Amino acid sequence: MAAERRQTGVLLVMAGSGLAVGALSAVQARANGSLAAQVGSGFQAAAISFAVGLILLTVVGVTTRRIRQGLSTLARSVREASVPRWIVLGGFSGALFITTQSLSVPVVGVALFSVALVAGQITASLVVDARGWGPRGRQRVSTSRIIAAALGLGGVIVASGGRWEDGPGTLGWVALCLVTGAAVAWQQAANGRATAVTGEPFVAAWINFMLGFALVALVLAILALSGQVQLQAPPSGPPWLYLGGLIGALFLAATAWIVGRIGVLAVSLLVTAGQLTGALLLDLLLTDVVDGHLVAGVLIAFGAVAIGGLGDRRAVRSRSTS
Repeated sequence: MAAERRQTGVLLVMAGSGLAVGALSAVQARANGSLAAQVGSGFQAAAISFAVGLILLTVVGVTTRRIRQGLSTLARSVREASVPRWIVLGGFSGALFITTQSLSVPVVGVALFSVALVAGQITASLVVDARGWGPRGRQRVSTSRIIAAALGLGGVIVASGGRWEDGPGTLGWVALCLVTGAAVAWQQAANGRATAVTGEPFVAAWINFMLGFALVALVLAILALSGQVQLQAPPSGPPWLYLGGLIGALFLAATAWIVGRIGVLAVSLLVTAGQLTGALLLDLLLTDVVDGHLVAGVLIAFGAVAIGGLGDRRAVRSRSTS
C-alpha cells in the first residue's frame, strides 16, 4: 500500500512538472516573440535563445559531476554502439521547430501553426509509443489513448477559436508544421532514451541545445551573408526577453525525465494542457481578458490528460517493482 502511494506521488509530481513546463513554454513564446521584434529577425532571436540556454547548461554541466559523468557514459555507449546513435540527435528537431515557426507563422498564423504542430506531435506520439522507440518500451494503441489524443487535439482547435489565416501555399506550410510536430514527438523519445542511459536529464538538454544552436546559427549566418537578414546587437533589456533559453533548458530536462515513466503521448498531452493554461493566465494577467474559446480548450485538454495523461499506472508499478 505504501509503495502504491509512493508511485501515485511520483506520477503526480511528474504530471505537475509536465504541466508546469508546458505553461512556461507559453511565457517562452512571448519572450522569444518580443526578442524577435526587438532584433527584427526570428532566426536571430532563436540563435540568442539557444545561446543563452547553451551557456547556462554548460556552466551547470562543468560544475556538476553527475552531468559530466553522464556525458562520458553517453559518449562511450554511442561509441561502443550499445545504444542507437539517433538518441543524441534530438537537437535537429529543436532547430526544425524554430525554423518552421519562423517561416510558417507569418503565412498561416499562430492558430493554424499550433493546431497543425499539435496534430503532428500527438499522432506521432501514438506511433512512437507503439513502436517502443521511447525508454518506456512498447505501448499498444488502445481506445483510451486514441480518445485522449483526439481530445488533446480538439482542445487546441477549440482554443484557436477558428482564427485561421490563409495565404499562398498554405497547404504546404501546414504539411511542414505536421512534420515538425512529428519530429518533436521523436525528439522526446530520443531525449528519454539518452536520459535512461545517463540517469541525468540535463545531459539530453545540453546535447539538444548544442546541436540546435549550431544548426540555427548556421542558417542565420547563411541568411546574413546573403543579405536576407541584418544582424542586430542584442537588446540591453528588459531581462525577461532572455527567459526563452532558460525555459527551453528546463523544458527539455523535465520532459526527458518524465517521458521514461509515462510515455511520449502522455508527455505531449500534459505539455499541451500546460501551454493552453499558460496562455490563458498570460491573457488574464497582461490584458485582463478571458477568452471563452481558450477556457473551453483548457478544459478539453485536461479531459485528455485525465484519460491518457498519466499513462498506464499498472505498467509503471510493474517497472518499479521489477
